Amino acid sequence: MVNGDIKPWTRLSVLSSHITPSLSISMASSEKEAALAAVPSDSPTIFDKIINKEIPSTVVFEDDKVLAFRDISPQAPTHILIIPKVKDGLSGLSKAEERHMEILGHLLYTAKLIAEQEGLDDGFRIVINDGPSGCQSVYHLHVHLLGGRQMNWPPG
Repeated sequence: MVNGDIKPWTRLSVLSSHITPSLSISMASSEKEAALAAVPSDSPTIFDKIINKEIPSTVVFEDDKVLAFRDISPQAPTHILIIPKVKDGLSGLSKAEERHMEILGHLLYTAKLIAEQEGLDDGFRIVINDGPSGCQSVYHLHVHLLGGRQMNWPPG
């Protein structure tokens, strides 16, 4: 495709990239567009539909507090999203309050368990995007677990 042939992404089509195969457009650019188009809100998100099993996902871990599933547009051989089942005002990390300390710790500990389960013995990266400049496109706190390849620095 020539750049002029690429139609602008809508917020819905970019957000759906978390659950459906994307077109052959750079994910980095579409994620940035999604983040800039996203409106911070406490409204239900696509992740709420995944938690409620209204949208299918490939679940790799679930307990009473979190759900972890494979990202449909992986940025590494292993790319898993870990989300709290109860949003409780955590649309992003910048919204965290002292009462969220337990779930925040549980998300990170769960990431460690999943990394072990996935055989990421050589290391992995944890990413939490926050706000438009942090490239957050879904306003439901989520942890990206990336691994299976050498990560670069700086990240982006």
